[in-house]
Amino acid sequence: MVTRLAIRSPGQGLHEITGQVRRAVRESGVGGEGLCTIFIQHTSASLTIQENADPSARRDLEAWLNRLVPERDPLYTHTTEGPDDMPSHVKAALTATSLSIPILDGELGLGTWQGIYLWEHRRHASTRKVLVHVGA
Repeated sequence: MVTRLAIRSPGQGLHEITGQVRRAVRESGVGGEGLCTIFIQHTSASLTIQENADPSARRDLEAWLNRLVPERDPLYTHTTEGPDDMPSHVKAALTATSLSIPILDGELGLGTWQGIYLWEHRRHASTRKVLVHVGA
């Protein structure tokens, strides 16, 4: 079963989507073991599993990635959509466009402090398309 999510991203940063993915798993009807695969249909945003307790961890990750892949690098030629365009593609290439999470007893097999995040690399608000596939 595939569920299509439209996730409204307010702009750059890590935005938790664990609840929407959990809902898709529950609605799939898989009651035992299975696998949940999540895929983002974009080249300037990504997915990650990260700490969901202390927001400073997410802020630090964002700051680190922005330092690693700065805007306005003179090597960039793909700048049509603004100074955050090419850096967002590099960031998506360095991170992940899909995640696989085991399903145990009908629930996501996440650890206590793990959350699923859409990692928006663009500064402006967007609606991102995410596919959630659940299989037994």
